Amino acid sequence: MSRPENITDEEWQVRCDLAACYRLFVKFGWTDLIFTHLSARVPGTTDQYLINPYGLLFDEITASNLIKVDFDGNVVQGDYPYNQAGHAIHTAILGARPDVNVALHSHTRAGAAVSAMGEGLLPLSQHAMEILGLTCYHPYAYAPDSAEECRRLACDLGDKWLMIMHNHGLLAAGRTVAEAFYYLYILEAACKIQVDVLSASTEPIIPDQDAIESLTKYTVVPDEGPHDYVNVTWDAMIRSLERSGVQWM
Repeated sequence: MSRPENITDEEWQVRCDLAACYRLFVKFGWTDLIFTHLSARVPGTTDQYLINPYGLLFDEITASNLIKVDFDGNVVQGDYPYNQAGHAIHTAILGARPDVNVALHSHTRAGAAVSAMGEGLLPLSQHAMEILGLTCYHPYAYAPDSAEECRRLACDLGDKWLMIMHNHGLLAAGRTVAEAFYYLYILEAACKIQVDVLSASTEPIIPDQDAIESLTKYTVVPDEGPHDYVNVTWDAMIRSLERSGVQWM
């Protein structure tokens, strides 16, 4: 499929990055059939976003077939419907946080497992300690497309960048696709490690508070944009897709 008409260079780059992120979900085993959704704000707008066509598998997503939707639920560009729950979740996040341009939502096994743990995310790994200060929680509700649920979702996110949705899954926010992907990767790794550690028969080691705080201070989200290591990591992820022959344009 060719590049759609009337797409700016800035939007095309965001489309390419978002489509690559869908393919990375496949690569890392983060998919859930046709469910879950990743979105990015359309550059130059406040009330339009890009999201996957509902019904396509993530390995079918390309920069060209992403659909453009406005916050009122109108498909501005594209030939597919969207997931109603996805529309509600992503407009709630993007609408409440002008500084956020990307939201990624997953239902992975490890993420869902930790979301059901009363202790929440524990400082059992460097991965976890890196993002403890960036993570919040959201109680489970069955009706994600209700106005009240959307209000609670935005309120619970506050100024955080990661959310553990109880009995549901994970959500990552970012100013760029690279930033949101990086934070979700770290949270997913922390969840996998926590499940492994808590399934063992030995008492886990919890670092002292000074050690935890020394790392969380180092990894605080900078105001000026993503950490350099976030962008370097993203470049490496793009190269990995290119080497595997994946076509996502």
